[in-house]
Amino acid sequence: MFRSTPKRRKVKAPKRGFRLFFWRDPFWEPRAWLRRVLRITVMLLILAVTAPPAFVLLYRDVSPPGTVLMVLRLFEGEGIKKDWVPLDRISRHVPAAVIALEDNLFCEHDGFDWAAIFDAAAGQVRGDGQKRGGSTISQQTAKNVFLWPGRNYVRKGLEVPFTTMMEWWWGKRRIMEVYLNVIEWGPGIYGVEAASQTYFSKPARRLTRREAALLAAVLPNPRRWSPARPTNYIKRRANTAVYRMSRLGTKVNCAR
Repeated sequence: MFRSTPKRRKVKAPKRGFRLFFWRDPFWEPRAWLRRVLRITVMLLILAVTAPPAFVLLYRDVSPPGTVLMVLRLFEGEGIKKDWVPLDRISRHVPAAVIALEDNLFCEHDGFDWAAIFDAAAGQVRGDGQKRGGSTISQQTAKNVFLWPGRNYVRKGLEVPFTTMMEWWWGKRRIMEVYLNVIEWGPGIYGVEAASQTYFSKPARRLTRREAALLAAVLPNPRRWSPARPTNYIKRRANTAVYRMSRLGTKVNCAR
């Protein structure tokens, strides 16, 4: 009698592309490890170059689901109260108020207020101890949506490509819409709709000129000040906002 030999099971080799990329070299050779490290490095560099433009293009039409700041605050034990609303459902006084106090050249610059940036840099060189903000609304939006909070040169440097791409692909109106929906307006409060409901018990589309000015007045430190309980300093800032809003004229048309 003849004894039949069992058939050997064929082990499928990895797909050619995957095998060539990772398994082409013997696992134990030092050169193989070096090649793998180089290939992974190249992949990470390609990802670093392609991912930022991809996300900027995605958020041109899709609402950002959250920000790094929201996640950090969540780990600190705070909740997240936010409700995205399009710019058409936000009172026209709100964009005017934030432009009046935060960036009065918003509709004119290319994302950067170079005069303010140079003035802030000169102040640091002189060491006069006075803090000067050189960030535009476009830069603040780039920081909030794509980067992390804090003051360091790495983050400030990364703001440049993100801000430039946003100015190219989003336009001023979309930048303002995203800005008003993601900025922090108090502990656990993000966006103008949540702020309007919290502080004034009304939707953002019904905010008055004075209420919009109060919301804009607390933006330098919304965790310290409240639009519903304004200090004398916040009242003065709101008065300044109302005065400037009446004189902006066509400088706010790009955000309407």
